[in-house]
Amino acid sequence: MLSRTAESLYWTGRYMERADFLARILEAAVRLAALPAKDGAAATAWASAIASAGVSRAFAASGRSPTEKSVREYLAFASDNPSSIRACITAARTNARSVRTALTIELWEAINGAWNGLNELGEPGKRDDFVRFLEWVKSTSLNVEGASSRTMLRNDAYWFLRLGMAIERADNTARLLDVKYHLLLPAGERVGGQLDYFQWTTLLREVSALTAYRWVYRESVRPWLVADLMVLNRQMPRSLASCQGMIVSYLERLATDYGRRGPAQRLASARLAQFNDAKIEDIFQSGLHEYILGFLGENNKLAAAVQDQYLV
Repeated sequence: MLSRTAESLYWTGRYMERADFLARILEAAVRLAALPAKDGAAATAWASAIASAGVSRAFAASGRSPTEKSVREYLAFASDNPSSIRACITAARTNARSVRTALTIELWEAINGAWNGLNELGEPGKRDDFVRFLEWVKSTSLNVEGASSRTMLRNDAYWFLRLGMAIERADNTARLLDVKYHLLLPAGERVGGQLDYFQWTTLLREVSALTAYRWVYRESVRPWLVADLMVLNRQMPRSLASCQGMIVSYLERLATDYGRRGPAQRLASARLAQFNDAKIEDIFQSGLHEYILGFLGENNKLAAAVQDQYLV
């Protein structure tokens, strides 16, 4: 496969996953902003959405303040934000169109249909309409993922598409967990209090994991157990350990197809091995924020290794 074809497939997967992630953090911000809490809680919720998306510097440089209107517009539709939902779906469609012959009809129609639907829907003004728009984005992402998993051959095209998705999902989960743990609870609010509980519950809803949490732990929501689920539990498809496992699996499939392992496979396998003996108590003791920052740095190194090995 040509490197430019692999790159387009890889970024199609990343951009569709990022659009889904943005819809989820905006949905969470809507929930958190509606909470009865101290003054400034709503602004904190919208600021946390910007932090989760990793665009704090660009947002500040644009001269906007973290209000509901500005954050909704910037993360969903802004032309000056290359990571907005609109920009991600457009970029995914552009990349998919450039490798149209590598996709099944069903997958292309799912991606192209998302782009057409985005242009038809426009920018909803009312909050209820905006929430319905976010639900549509999540549904669109599920359609794309379902079309890829049910119709594509298990060959290098599929592995590059899924590899991009897995690397993006790992980054997104880490950022979500860090923002809640490090930024979201206002000063003066009690850890373990009602607001803290609702925020952790909202995070679980955000990644479709609230039911999974109840099945695994069978008790009320506790921060260290949420972190355990989202960091170490390999049964949870959005956990860091699960995402790392998927990354290793897809890279090993590529190594088998091409007959050679490289730096990307070695980096990914080494990172996965670190999860085998990890305990959430040790992670909390050394600092969850520091752990996540380290994970994000290593995930970026892995993405760079994939770029150098396959996509240049």
